[in-house]
Amino acid sequence: MERFDKYWIGIIIGLVLPGLFAIIYIDHYNLWYPLQTFQFGLGSMLNKLLQVCVFPDLALLFVFYTTDTWRLAKGVLIGSFPYILAAIAFTI
Repeated sequence: MERFDKYWIGIIIGLVLPGLFAIIYIDHYNLWYPLQTFQFGLGSMLNKLLQVCVFPDLALLFVFYTTDTWRLAKGVLIGSFPYILAAIAFTI
């Protein structure tokens, strides 16, 4: 596991994983119609979607910390910051 303990791998995982999870979540709950008709808006629905999509990053962060891959965990945390900041911005 030491071979994969790099910051840039964690940043890529932290940026891509919430996007993939968002697509799976939207497809599973059939939320394509509200997205197409702009019913999501800038209100609570988009905020909740962003919060749900950051959850896999935080779970993966926990796994990386317990396996002592510190640089990979820090990269995932840095990669998830844009999603966390967007979720905070949409609550205001």
